[in-house]
Amino acid sequence: MEQHGPAIYAQVLLMLGGAVIAAPLFKRFGLETVLGYIAAGIAIGPVTLLITGSDQLLQLGELGVVFLLFIIGLELKPARLWAMRKDIFGLGTAQVVTTGLVLTALAVLLAGFSLPAAILAGFGLALSSTAFATQILEQQGSLNRRYGQISFSILLLQDMAIVPLLAVIPILAPFAVEMEESGYRELSIAAAAVATLFVSGRYLLNPLFRIIANTGAREAMIAAALLVVLGAATLMQLAGLSMAMGAFLAGVMLADSSYRHELEACIEPFRGILLGLFFMAVGMSLDLEVIRDHWGTILIAVPIMMLVKALIIYPLARLFGADHDDALQVALILPQGGEFGFVLFSAATGAAILSAETASMLIAIVTVSMALTPVVVRLGQRLKTPLDADEIEENFDEAGADVLMIGFSRFGQIASQILLSGGTSVTIIDNSANRVRAVEKFGFRIYFGDGTRKDVLEAAGIRDAKVVAICTRERATTDKIVDLIQHDYPDVKLYVRAYDRTHTLQLRAKGVEYEVRETFESGLMFGRRTLEGLGVSEMEALEIAEDVRRRDEERLAMQATGGAYAGSGTLTTTPVSPEPLTRPSREARRLDKAIEEADKREPSAAPG
Repeated sequence: MEQHGPAIYAQVLLMLGGAVIAAPLFKRFGLETVLGYIAAGIAIGPVTLLITGSDQLLQLGELGVVFLLFIIGLELKPARLWAMRKDIFGLGTAQVVTTGLVLTALAVLLAGFSLPAAILAGFGLALSSTAFATQILEQQGSLNRRYGQISFSILLLQDMAIVPLLAVIPILAPFAVEMEESGYRELSIAAAAVATLFVSGRYLLNPLFRIIANTGAREAMIAAALLVVLGAATLMQLAGLSMAMGAFLAGVMLADSSYRHELEACIEPFRGILLGLFFMAVGMSLDLEVIRDHWGTILIAVPIMMLVKALIIYPLARLFGADHDDALQVALILPQGGEFGFVLFSAATGAAILSAETASMLIAIVTVSMALTPVVVRLGQRLKTPLDADEIEENFDEAGADVLMIGFSRFGQIASQILLSGGTSVTIIDNSANRVRAVEKFGFRIYFGDGTRKDVLEAAGIRDAKVVAICTRERATTDKIVDLIQHDYPDVKLYVRAYDRTHTLQLRAKGVEYEVRETFESGLMFGRRTLEGLGVSEMEALEIAEDVRRRDEERLAMQATGGAYAGSGTLTTTPVSPEPLTRPSREARRLDKAIEEADKREPSAAPG
């Protein structure tokens, strides 16, 4: 029955209250927030019946999955996606086909299903939950890890597999007509929709965002971002593909766009809220009567299904090149049923292949397996081969960019923001395992490696780099990297963080393209602001700072050319003593300014 007015507001308040209470509570006890959302949905849905009819909420919550896939797509450039093709089409196809066939056989042999019903049940349960798996990977900061990429590749193929699975329903239906023609038509429509989306993204999206950005209307940019995501999702849905697939493709097409970070900021708030709603709706959709009537079957079916999927995924992942730990993680992240099973089972019921009771039982199996996923993932973390605190795998997949940054402490983090905001591609390596793990929790990709090793620089793509930004903290480490690169890669431009004035002179003697003392610019800015706080005008404070910068540079040039380092990068016995930094008088500054203005007017003086 349609709800109006206060009833709708009451439901919204109940769901918000449930989320606010359950998610932090579960997090407090060391459990995943996903479990908290599901528990809240069960509590206000099937247990207390405070909210009934979760189908519409589930459809609305699926928009959270759509936005999540769009944001993931923004992080995957087409070249990187192409590099994953082996995992997507090779491993992904092998997983769906093998798992589907094994579960089909078990449905016939153990549950007594007819062959058409067993095929749809087996292949429906072979699909995993994109929402649950990607949310867990994102919370772990593992989407850029090897096992995260493998998991996502399999999920991507599963999303594509829903098209032929839906297309095969008319063939399996007891009263099928024009079966083959219908299947071919659906596949053709899906291919045309994907082609339309790629053409639109290639030629329309960037000009659209450029026009909107030039207007400066923030709300218009948010509206445009929502339009693109929901438009792409709707197009794919009309073509028989998943909405999440459309949003993902839209994100991939915009991954190279200079508006990528702006779009991510626009979508992120909607993604978080709607994804939480999706998990709550999953909890609400749990039919307690079906569980009560078939609890024995569900109790047996859920662990069997999850075990079968895990036992199939692990050897397949090893076969496609994953090591033990990565294969284990993938197997324990993807054993649950997926939200596309809901779609497939409902369509099979409409075609009279599955009874309504059987479909409800299968949906209950999928839902329970989803709820168990965080627990299984925690088990996987315990089964991993332990690494020492300062050890991590060196994995340079997808490395290579215009800028290779070595060192990612505070200095490097700030510098990288400028580069990334300017649309520059950056490969970052750091030798601190703890720092690598910490930034990966925020979805930021850096590579673990020692920048003083030539093999690490090669793997990180130094031969393709136009600039190497050396942002390491230790002077000796910095010098070692500079010497190595200048010896083996003389054509690479070096931009280097200097430790102090002496180090600056050493680096200039080595001939690096650019160096900056790590505290010089911040010290100038601090001094400027302090003068302004004392009542000096902003313009005068800026002039004083620029004067200090100019005189410092003059002294550096004098020291560098006066024999202090003799072009060798090492200090000689008689360095030039620096002139003390004394404050010039206001009269001296005014005189200098007057002379500069006179020099500017000199060309226009009277002839003669």
